[in-house]
Amino acid sequence: MQIANPIYDVVFKYLMDDNKVAKLFISTIIGKEIDELSFRPQERVVNLEQRSFTVYRLDFSAKVKIGEEYKQVIIEIQKAKFATDIMRFRRYLGEQYQNKENIYTVVKDKEEIKIALPIISIYFLGHKLETIENSGIRVERKYYDIITGEEIGSKEDFIESLTHDSYVIQIPQLTEKRRTELEILLSVFDQSNITKDHHIMNVKEEDFPEKYRDIIRRLQRAVAEENVRDTMDLEDEILEELEFKERKILKQYAIIEEKDRAFKIALEEKDKEFKKALEEKDKIIEEMRRKL
Repeated sequence: MQIANPIYDVVFKYLMDDNKVAKLFISTIIGKEIDELSFRPQERVVNLEQRSFTVYRLDFSAKVKIGEEYKQVIIEIQKAKFATDIMRFRRYLGEQYQNKENIYTVVKDKEEIKIALPIISIYFLGHKLETIENSGIRVERKYYDIITGEEIGSKEDFIESLTHDSYVIQIPQLTEKRRTELEILLSVFDQSNITKDHHIMNVKEEDFPEKYRDIIRRLQRAVAEENVRDTMDLEDEILEELEFKERKILKQYAIIEEKDRAFKIALEEKDKEFKKALEEKDKIIEEMRRKL
């Protein structure tokens, strides 16, 4: 079976446009059942040279209800590694903390109180981390008494609103091992399954449990969507342009560093010559004093 490659923003957005699929996908990653999900697409305009493309630069944001709690889920997919990645992730995370819409209302003592939505961040990386090889990483917060070191069992809105849990998926580390249902689900991102056309992947529907078949079929339908295919082409073009600019910038940095290094060496040589000239002058002056 051929499916669209979900590492592309437009494909992932197409996948998440199906509410049932989105709930299943996110709940499998975070390991918690999602009762409600409200998706807010983030449409961005990307300028490439003198042309403007309106594409879905996917900064996925969704309000979810887990039990009686509401949370804000953000998902970032980064195909290639850029020097500016961390700052972009931090900037988008900051936007979510500042967004006045990311609140929910609870009733306490017969009074409505607005509470900031706790955030869950999920990052899909198309490159490897430097020191961790695990394909999936969960970063959870726990409360501790700093005096006794004991874990605190209760939660507090103040703390929950200012800190967040994270999940990191290293796509290059996804292997043929399928030990859990989560690994089976994440295998749709395994880039070893791509065809000559990197937009398309080959998978076997029977390799996935029945409950995940809707996800696979949704990705299969994305292949037939002309606008999805066209936007994948645009994403490739934009990524190629960004990589070119990054290489150009790095090359310029290297040239600047080389010139700076050469300048420092020349400055040190001049400094040595100047000190030597001063020493010679002092010797001449001293010699003249002795003669006088």
